[in-house]
Amino acid sequence: MADDQDVTERLERAVRAAETALIEFEIAVETFRIEVENFSRLHEQRLGPLYARLEELDARIAEAVAARTGDPDDERRAAEARAAIAPMPQVSDLFQGWLDSEGFSPEGYAMLTGQTVQEPPRVRPGEEARKVYRELVRLCHPDLAVDASERDRRDAFLSRVNQAYARGDADALRALADEWERGGQGPESAVGRGEELYARLEWLASRKELLADAAKALEDSAIGSMLRMAGDDPDGMLAEIAEGLRRRVAEREAELAGLLAG
Repeated sequence: MADDQDVTERLERAVRAAETALIEFEIAVETFRIEVENFSRLHEQRLGPLYARLEELDARIAEAVAARTGDPDDERRAAEARAAIAPMPQVSDLFQGWLDSEGFSPEGYAMLTGQTVQEPPRVRPGEEARKVYRELVRLCHPDLAVDASERDRRDAFLSRVNQAYARGDADALRALADEWERGGQGPESAVGRGEELYARLEWLASRKELLADAAKALEDSAIGSMLRMAGDDPDGMLAEIAEGLRRRVAEREAELAGLLAG
């Protein structure tokens, strides 16, 4: 009997350690996901107009060259350049950008729910926001729930936490921490015995595998790769790219002016 109790206690310690490790890993993955999303939105917001201007200038230059030479190859290249900046509408275009392959955009969701949307002021939230976020997620994480209703409550609350973190809003995160404290943390997590402990360990292991796959997909994505290359200053990388694009725009504008003047 004592041996069985000792085995169970060791299993309980193993489960608690696995839960703690999983939550830390999930915090790291979710933090990176939010930063990738912020980087993607700011990349489009700050660099999109510059890329669009370059494409328009390239098309106009190609058209000016074709008009001057009358060469069929130049005319073909001009037509291709113009077609490249007028693609067929995608699903997101048909819904005015409210809906894409991932579902409703933040702007579309906000319009449906009456909420406001704030562009992230920077890719990586400040140190204070990061600290409060990590502490809060450890408290309210859904993996600590003991039943479905408590998990649903924690899922909904964590969604609000993630939104505040994405904005880098340390004040909102502190307010959420106060709200969580006042509302109570729900039932204490009480792990079952015997087979339930083994089942819990298996679930934790499978959950970690899913998170590892999600982390790899984020890191291997174009935006994720750029963010990792940016190191400690992703906003600086965006500014550097923007400066290079502005130089290219100025060069193309000068080239076009020369063609039109000639």
